[in-house]
Amino acid sequence: MTKPGYTRRDLLKRTLWAGGSLAAFGGIQSVSRLAQAANGEELHYVFCYFSGGWDILVGLDPRDPAVFNSENLRNTRIQPAYELLQNTDGQLIQAGGLTFGPFIGELANFADRVAVVRGMSMETLTHEAGRRRFLTGKPPSGLQARGSSTSTYLAANFGRAQPIPNLSIQVESYNVDNPNYATALRANGVPDLIRALRPSNPTLGDHQAEQLDHLLAQVAKCESSEASSVWQVAEASRLKAREMVNGRLDRLFDFNAPGDAMAQIRAHYGIPAGNAGLGSPEAQAAMAAQAIKGGVSRVVSIQVAGGLDTHFNEWARDQGPRQRQGFNAVARLIDDLSRSQYRDTSESWLDHTVIVGFSEFSRTPMLNARDGRDHSLTNACFLAGGGIKGGQAVGRSSDVGMEPMAINLNNGQADPGGEVIRPEHILQTLLHQAGLSGDVADLRVGSIPALLA
Repeated sequence: MTKPGYTRRDLLKRTLWAGGSLAAFGGIQSVSRLAQAANGEELHYVFCYFSGGWDILVGLDPRDPAVFNSENLRNTRIQPAYELLQNTDGQLIQAGGLTFGPFIGELANFADRVAVVRGMSMETLTHEAGRRRFLTGKPPSGLQARGSSTSTYLAANFGRAQPIPNLSIQVESYNVDNPNYATALRANGVPDLIRALRPSNPTLGDHQAEQLDHLLAQVAKCESSEASSVWQVAEASRLKAREMVNGRLDRLFDFNAPGDAMAQIRAHYGIPAGNAGLGSPEAQAAMAAQAIKGGVSRVVSIQVAGGLDTHFNEWARDQGPRQRQGFNAVARLIDDLSRSQYRDTSESWLDHTVIVGFSEFSRTPMLNARDGRDHSLTNACFLAGGGIKGGQAVGRSSDVGMEPMAINLNNGQADPGGEVIRPEHILQTLLHQAGLSGDVADLRVGSIPALLA
């Protein structure tokens, strides 16, 4: 049975990390034992979810309006309708050898580090099914997710030493067959995460806390407790929870705290003022950077955009700006990591972090009768950072109806004898890049060598 990621309350009340590592965490910074990827890099991961089904025509997979216009609509069945969009001049963006739609935002500034995957088939028009397929790489059974999330596999193999190996904010996560320590700690936003990591009130005095800790430790060492796997799971979880709270990890994410450090983070990401701002995509992106650079997490999942299910004429007003906000948040995350030195090396944290941007599906290439767009099987995604060959588009959607086209996985070019890209190809690429040989997640597809540098 699938185990969903735990909530904040579960952190303190349930057994989060069965058999988890009890490595010491000294203060806020930790010396993490990082696994070596296949290419020799130490990799971390950030999954950035655009909720609701993005419109790839205004972002990742645009079309030239001079060619795809009303005169050719009967032949192309593609209607960019850029002239209807509000808050933009409707012009395509050329950057780093790539062409983007008018709402790509600041992500275009990092085109040389971004690889776009186009012409991907989701094989579903249902939000839950599309989202869970991208998370697990497997078609759900009805709406029920099958298998563990790729984030869970990565955390299980490489994140044991981190205080929170797998951190997920407003994104589903699943664990079926991996150790419990790899199960995602889930929260609804940065404020929830801060509350989970901050010591609660009232607190025991130092002497009382020491006595209680000694008592629980002694009980866990008695013969009957050592013979009980359930008791040992509970003790491991208690120690892990104590480690996190005593480490005062909350200070890494309290972006409203006074001081220059937090002021600089707020300014860089554009985090809105007040507690409401901590729930923003900008705050989630900043949280991901802090968790990765601070040695807290190996894998982080965040939601950087929402409200993208625009079936009506709000598409012209809302779709683009909401996507652009998400692209901007990811761009600022990329910028932050690229400017941050990776340990005692000449490399950056971006060189050691893979970022994946995705949505559950895209929107139809034709406007519907309500001047909005419905759900489309064809999708796109993007990857950036460590080991990713940027400045390229892999795969292609057709110029008639934007249908997925088969490609050669080795060079990323259209090939009738090749394969149609699906989410599992993307996830398999991450697992293979990380050095996990074989098909550990039972995805039953190959990776995409064209994506890797």
